[in-house]
Amino acid sequence: MASRVPALAPHPAPKAPTLSARLFETRRQSIDLTETLSPEDMVVQAMDDASPTKWHLAHVTWFFETFILAKHLSGYRVFDERFNFCFNSYYESQGSRHPRARRGVLTRPGIYDVFSYRAHVDDALARMFAQSGEPEGEIARLVEIGINHEQQHQELLLTDILALFAANPLRPAYRKPKPAAVGRGEPPGVSWIEYPGGIHQIGHDGAGFAWDNEAPRHDALIHPFGLADRLVTNGEWLAFIEDGGYRTASLWLADGWATVQREGWQAPLYWEHRDDQWQAMSLEGQRPLEPAAPVCNVSYFEADAFARWSGKRLPTEFEWEIAAAALPVEGNDLGSGSLRPVPAGNPAPGVPRQMYGDVWEWTQSAYLPYPSYKPPEGAIGEYNGKFMVSQQVLRGASCATPHGHSRSTYRNFFYPQQRWQFAGLRLASDIS
Repeated sequence: MASRVPALAPHPAPKAPTLSARLFETRRQSIDLTETLSPEDMVVQAMDDASPTKWHLAHVTWFFETFILAKHLSGYRVFDERFNFCFNSYYESQGSRHPRARRGVLTRPGIYDVFSYRAHVDDALARMFAQSGEPEGEIARLVEIGINHEQQHQELLLTDILALFAANPLRPAYRKPKPAAVGRGEPPGVSWIEYPGGIHQIGHDGAGFAWDNEAPRHDALIHPFGLADRLVTNGEWLAFIEDGGYRTASLWLADGWATVQREGWQAPLYWEHRDDQWQAMSLEGQRPLEPAAPVCNVSYFEADAFARWSGKRLPTEFEWEIAAAALPVEGNDLGSGSLRPVPAGNPAPGVPRQMYGDVWEWTQSAYLPYPSYKPPEGAIGEYNGKFMVSQQVLRGASCATPHGHSRSTYRNFFYPQQRWQFAGLRLASDIS
């Protein structure tokens, strides 16, 4: 039975710590994420899309050195001039760089050299704040960008470690399973929430930090739609597999079907049928599949095919934003410590569950600029705008997204065939 969405009271934001405190807490968290890793774990690259842990740690440090310290701290000494070539990602304005697909051959500098690099840059940042006080103006803007940039790489660090460990025949665990990770259950029931059509304001309103791709705020015409109150589960995906979902061409977009045939997809990434049961590789090692948990590590092509099989569709990114706008930004993210998608909690009438955390949610929206969008000037303008083609938007957050990093207007984006990220889906429907 569908229910009308109720009006929810605004969720008060907690008092924020200082910008410098947030910066150093973010820097510390990156190191904390490496505590269970060996030096060997941190240098290997599982595939072209992934990067070694060591590269992530150095690249985010390069960001602070290149865009803040080298330009705004008098007398700053660059740690190593060669690092610009090694750890630049895609900033054409900053010169040539090491090929992305070959980051795993960077056995030098070693991991302890990278730790020294981080300490050198952190000391310089602390010295700059001691001289000038809390960041203001352009420096504050760059520090805020740097914090959010490093948080993105914290999530990538975890997704890339999972890809690496899944390729290892020993199936190592990033961390020991927590007791709460046990329990398989059955998929919980799903309810449908109806949203009225009309003209809605979409995009960031300018209060607080946002990426440039979340603006400008603009009007969008939305037709009435329904949204599932929870994410699609592993158990429901098993039914899709058993019904021939990966063998039925009519369910798939042409590029998706070609990818299925070429890659031999038969299940989500990291799923394996062994010992008469389905298992999935996770950051806690190889685990029995949990039917009630959200399906994860699926591509846009798979999400779209599942939606067709279900007689539904994926939501647009605008529909998702409308549904999420009045909700508190909380859920099973990195701060919860689960490091895996977990089953939905108890339902509340007319309120969608799992909008933040567990998995990023594929939408049917292409990653395109909003009306009147203009990328920022300078090197920072290379961050989002030049990627606005051939990709799909994901909304929400995942179990690996740092706490406080997401918001209702956040636009994540990946290519439709990619599935090594913590990505899943929720269904939507048209209302006549």
